[in-house]
Amino acid sequence: MIARAVSFVAKSETGKTTLLEKVIAELKLRGYRIGVIKHDAHSFDIDHPGKDSHRLTEAGADTMLIASPEKLALVKKHAASPPIEELIATYFSDVDLILTEGFKKSGLPKIEVHRRERSSTLLCRGEQYDPTLLAVASDEPLELDIPVLDLNSPAQVADFVEEHIIKKSM
Repeated sequence: MIARAVSFVAKSETGKTTLLEKVIAELKLRGYRIGVIKHDAHSFDIDHPGKDSHRLTEAGADTMLIASPEKLALVKKHAASPPIEELIATYFSDVDLILTEGFKKSGLPKIEVHRRERSSTLLCRGEQYDPTLLAVASDEPLELDIPVLDLNSPAQVADFVEEHIIKKSM
């Protein structure tokens, strides 16, 4: 288990990104350095045709990095998605907390996002029992063996992450 990471999981269109945006803002106000990894089950492209970086990648570069005074972006081709542990070890040594969106099959501790109108069942406490599930952020009361957090209270979710992930890894 990676001590400073937690994955937010849910069925698509449940509001993971919206909740994460608010939790990140809350944790930043508390002074934490936050890293985020978004899992994409599909192909994506952060580069755009016509840009120099895209042209270099299309020309055959296996790794292409764009650097500016404010940020950098890395495009690295690979045959298979690297393990989450490798991504964290390679790119996130400079942050206090890594939040991931997705990675529901990983061994990371998880918070499941549940919205009543999206689904009546949970991913991690339905047909499958995921022992890495720490809590559920829900818009309805649920009877579970783990804490149920208020989906509409990003501060409460941030409190939980701070207490159960950040402080326990220190």
